[in-house]
Amino acid sequence: MKNLELQKRANDVRKGIVTAVHGAKAGHPGGSLSAADIFTFLYFEEMNIDPQNPDMEERDRFVLSKGHTAPGLYSALAYRGYFPVEDLPTLRHLGSYLQGHPCIHIPGVDMSSGSLGQGISAAVGMALGAKMENRDFRVYTLLGDGEIEEGQVWEAAMFAGFRKLDNLCVMVDNNNLQIDGPIDQVCSPYPIDKKFEAFNFHVINADAHDFDAIRAAFKEARETKGMPTCIVFHSLKGKGVSFMENSVDWHGKAPNDEEYAVAMADLDKIEKELEKAGEQ
Repeated sequence: MKNLELQKRANDVRKGIVTAVHGAKAGHPGGSLSAADIFTFLYFEEMNIDPQNPDMEERDRFVLSKGHTAPGLYSALAYRGYFPVEDLPTLRHLGSYLQGHPCIHIPGVDMSSGSLGQGISAAVGMALGAKMENRDFRVYTLLGDGEIEEGQVWEAAMFAGFRKLDNLCVMVDNNNLQIDGPIDQVCSPYPIDKKFEAFNFHVINADAHDFDAIRAAFKEARETKGMPTCIVFHSLKGKGVSFMENSVDWHGKAPNDEEYAVAMADLDKIEKELEKAGEQ
């Protein structure tokens, strides 16, 4: 897909995030929005997947280690065709299959997650399993920058580096905000890149909102042999919604009806700008 098409799809994903969290009256919009371009590139460009055959044996795997940003994953899955977009507003509702954190029974979800630090361990296990069975699929996992304060992350990273799991791509959504505030004021994990390098990872720093940079980072990751890759994606929390951008207040709450209208107007404006760009 060309960048403009990816930008349009990412904007759709952002609309789905806002709609889902508004429908739930709960959830985590900030970190879902910061990762929307990453979700979009993974599901529409990077990964070997088939929405019509979600359990395809040789599919690439994705584990959302920062499971609270499920609205972002669900929106990407819906727009990719795994289930109806119209189901997104049922997020967290009693009886809905779209609960607050990813669950493996949902089409397209490869691992239940939500307890921070555990998703990367599952992803490492999948990557090791692929190596042991001489299979070609790749494994991707997305972590939050606050999440990497968890010790289990580094146990998994140590194992992955030692085992030279070059079929593993770890991504960190580095928006610099966690539930309690800026990560460098809560329990700083910086420098993130140097830490992963110390665990024998090939490390790439990239702009999370530039599709050329995203494309180049994943290409470099695929071409890296003999060690796992970590892409540190530098992002803006709440990206695309004016009053949510770079605001810790929107880590884990839903917009009311008035705020929802403003958020959707922001995204409608972006959509019109992208349509205009496509006509030039």
